Amino acid sequence: MLRIHFGWRDLENVRLAQQPDPLWELMCAICRLQTHQGPLEFGRWRRRSTHLLSRDGRADEALRTLRTFIPAAGYIPDFLTPPVTGEYLDAALERVRATPRDRLVAELARLAASRPLPGWVRGPHERPASSLLLVADALRDSFRVLLEPYWRQVRSAVGDDVAVRARAVLGGGTGALLTGLHPFARWNPPYLDVDYPVERELRLEGRGLTLVPSYFCWRRPTALADPGLDPVLVYPVAKRPFDSALTGEEGLERLLGRTRSAVLVEVAGHRTRTTTDVARALDLAPASASYQIGVLRGAGLIVSRRAGKRVEHSVTPLARGLLSGSGSPLAGGAILRSG
Repeated sequence: MLRIHFGWRDLENVRLAQQPDPLWELMCAICRLQTHQGPLEFGRWRRRSTHLLSRDGRADEALRTLRTFIPAAGYIPDFLTPPVTGEYLDAALERVRATPRDRLVAELARLAASRPLPGWVRGPHERPASSLLLVADALRDSFRVLLEPYWRQVRSAVGDDVAVRARAVLGGGTGALLTGLHPFARWNPPYLDVDYPVERELRLEGRGLTLVPSYFCWRRPTALADPGLDPVLVYPVAKRPFDSALTGEEGLERLLGRTRSAVLVEVAGHRTRTTTDVARALDLAPASASYQIGVLRGAGLIVSRRAGKRVEHSVTPLARGLLSGSGSPLAGGAILRSG
């Protein structure tokens, strides 16, 4: 059990994330892929993801990299899930890359105490930048295969949960919100007792608590390992099995073509993107990326602006509406830990 200690200031600072956090969802999804939990909810997703990984060497290698840090159970370093901001995946990855050296060394040392680490993981006397870049790239490539095709359903399920929690707050305040976390947590003022794989105490000490609804979180909540970080409780939402046909994703590809739809999704995942960025991310020739961007610009889906020597591309409101219907994860703008 995890016992979370509340003070009156903490009750003033209980927050509810209003959309899924891409990195928390990815952490939990990788755990689901390894544990085979939830055969009804995740069975088809697991089979299709395994098939896609077998055909995508880059994503398969990325997942092997992440499994170094994300065991099926036990300690997962906190730097992989930076503070929830409601921003794009790109912003979260920038936070991962900016992890302070001392924190990275401390968390990797804790991970090494629980399991052997391969030699490519940087030691305490080496610069951590290359490891962080490798991890951030692995997060992006794994997200592309494991979560991107399903993000519409994830957002829908989390949105339904947020609507229920919001009504509880309007009708009964913070107490009703915390009471509503039953059956995986019990509000017993001033404590929130959470179903958890180990015995642990967390004192909020005026910092409040951020509640993060998650589709891929399974059976019991999860939390950050370091009690000194801003407190977060990730909890599972009600789930429906993923659709038997990925009509949104396939419809977008039928409309635009596979390469063009991938370019649109890539640009939509960032505030701005250069042609070189797109070419590198999708492993396209620069001329091909430039051509596809030009076609999308002509269709009113991308705008391009010069910023110094760079030409930066971003998507239009029309594109965001199209992506919202397609299920793209990029149209909205993410312990002991046991996923």
